[in-house]
Amino acid sequence: MALINPSILSADFARLAEEAKAVEGADWLHVDVMDNHFVPNLTLGAPVVEALSKATDTPLDLHLMIEDPDRWAPQYIEAGAGSVTFHAEAAAAPVRLAREIRAKGARASMALKPATPIEPYEDLLPELDMLLIMTVEPGFGGQAFLDIMLPKIRRTRELISKHGLQMWLQVDGGVSASTIERCAEAGADVFVAGSAVYGADDPAKAVRELRAQAESAAAGAGRGCAH
Repeated sequence: MALINPSILSADFARLAEEAKAVEGADWLHVDVMDNHFVPNLTLGAPVVEALSKATDTPLDLHLMIEDPDRWAPQYIEAGAGSVTFHAEAAAAPVRLAREIRAKGARASMALKPATPIEPYEDLLPELDMLLIMTVEPGFGGQAFLDIMLPKIRRTRELISKHGLQMWLQVDGGVSASTIERCAEAGADVFVAGSAVYGADDPAKAVRELRAQAESAAAGAGRGCAH
């Protein structure tokens, strides 16, 4: 099945516990951590992640858009993250970091900015549980989906299949009812949706509808999502 991970970047930060409960049918809750250095925006840190993990039963999918993730990633696992994504462009030792994240009990994931190709990282794929293809420039929610990322999603899925890996392929940025099918057809199976979920009148219903769209598109492309 396709996994839908609502992004709390689009939620009401004054009501995070309630906003998390509003999407309890989601697979994961996507949490963007930004440091105003790696990206030009500042969001939240480990204390808020810890509080959020206690307020919801939905596992937390942390996306670290920060400098020096090698140093800071472990504290987010201790704060309650079930999956931690670091950026290839920011990590000094991505293999070592991925192994440390896994050793501490979380899923290890690596993200690529739109201009970063997947091919140089092919040999690293077995060290990861998920790869995140950014479909907007990281830093702000509500941006328009970049169609030019679809070939990169396809190439990444081909590399995952080539190596016989069971890893997930996530997309983040501009994912909505009008774009999710193209992402699923290209090979993505985990979808971060911000305003498409939290901007809806019924966020839980939006999650169900996005999941159904993605699964239908994947099936139509002859590729099921097995999780």
